Amino acid sequence: MTSLQHTPLHAAHLALNARMVDFGGWDMPVNYGSQIDEHRAVRTDAGMFDVSHMRVVDFHGEAVRDFFRYAIANNVDKLTTPGKALYSCLLKSDGGVIDDLIVYYFSETYFRVVVNASTADKDIAWFGQLNAEGEFNLSITPRGDLGIIAVQGPNAREKVWQVLPDTRGQTQDIKPFNAVNFPSTAFGELMLARTGYTGEDGFEIVVSATHVEALWNALHAAGVTPAGLGARDTLRLEAGMNLYGQDMDENVSPLDAGLAWTVDLKTPRDFVGRAALEANGSKASFVGLVLIKENGRAGGVLRAHQKVVTPHGDGEITSGTFSPSMQESIAFARVPTAVAPGDTVQVVIRDKQVPARVVKLPFVRNGKVLVDLQ
Repeated sequence: MTSLQHTPLHAAHLALNARMVDFGGWDMPVNYGSQIDEHRAVRTDAGMFDVSHMRVVDFHGEAVRDFFRYAIANNVDKLTTPGKALYSCLLKSDGGVIDDLIVYYFSETYFRVVVNASTADKDIAWFGQLNAEGEFNLSITPRGDLGIIAVQGPNAREKVWQVLPDTRGQTQDIKPFNAVNFPSTAFGELMLARTGYTGEDGFEIVVSATHVEALWNALHAAGVTPAGLGARDTLRLEAGMNLYGQDMDENVSPLDAGLAWTVDLKTPRDFVGRAALEANGSKASFVGLVLIKENGRAGGVLRAHQKVVTPHGDGEITSGTFSPSMQESIAFARVPTAVAPGDTVQVVIRDKQVPARVVKLPFVRNGKVLVDLQ
């Protein structure tokens, strides 16, 4: 039996009596007592997540921009200011999604990528293959020496500045999807990125693994609530953010996963998977569902893999949960292209068809419910 991997914050989670679970081979906290309280802390104040299981990879070389022009579906030519970040899919030649990731531009010879934990080894191998085949001569360095803390919520940035006051000046005015590197702080070298996975404002902090626990404890002392995988999932689902392995994978086109906005087909640039995407087009719509209550009661909870019955053919729920912010059962679903927001569909729950309303994503952003529940 293979033992689970631990992040540098593992001891901190145990000290907080976290409920730990196997998450893709990592021993990770699902909650620290109340998943609902953790969810609400992020929506109303500030919460923090250990995302050190995700992998930071640094790319150095004269041809680094050319490499990413070819390697990813979004266009890195949008990155011209140091620290600017870009969300993109990494595709196979047939258009399937290997991973979704964030690319940070720091100079014409230095880019940084943060990839998902479950796909990290596969991603790095694929990057290595593309680097060799294209003779880009890049240095590709997985940074196992780093940890990551995501601090999210309306008060998240203010609380980070309480702990890291020297960073306020350079990060107070940065826009979302930008980052700043700090060579020296009380917690060593770190990167502050105005990114996240909750639909709230905040920072993702990349810091040395030797300092990450001290930073976590300082943030906790400043009033930031530790939050686990459970709250992370309900928050990202409310915010309309995909989870790799559920909402898309190697057998799914980004055009069928609500990610067409991350695919640059307007410029003539060639990239891995482009020909397949153009040949196949979009074959499904990716929508939100809200379970319709009958006589004031819901007929169950929407969950992944439940069948969605529509007049235009069947679809499937990819992610589903009960929304703490909306007090409704919500889901993402891949359905026939003729299905549109405002339609009513039937979801098969325990062999019974239950009605659900099709809505436009996201459900919640910045603490506000965006879906009309009437």
